[in-house]
Amino acid sequence: MSQTVVVTVKPGSRKGPLVETADDGSLTIFVREPAIEGKATEAAARLLAKHLGVPRSAVTLTAGATSRVKRFRVD
Repeated sequence: MSQTVVVTVKPGSRKGPLVETADDGSLTIFVREPAIEGKATEAAARLLAKHLGVPRSAVTLTAGATSRVKRFRVD
């Protein structure tokens, strides 16, 4: 059973690595990696997997490769 998770990624953040949950349940992921060549996306996927307690291989980017708002499928 898979689940879709929509997150906002903040690349190049001095605050990261960190996952914040807002009052409305939305997730914001702060990563130190720059938004160059998918580095921030990969870091966000690793951090999301750790936050959800699943292996990195269970998290797949489905939309938003070049956007700060990303959609991941979690298996």
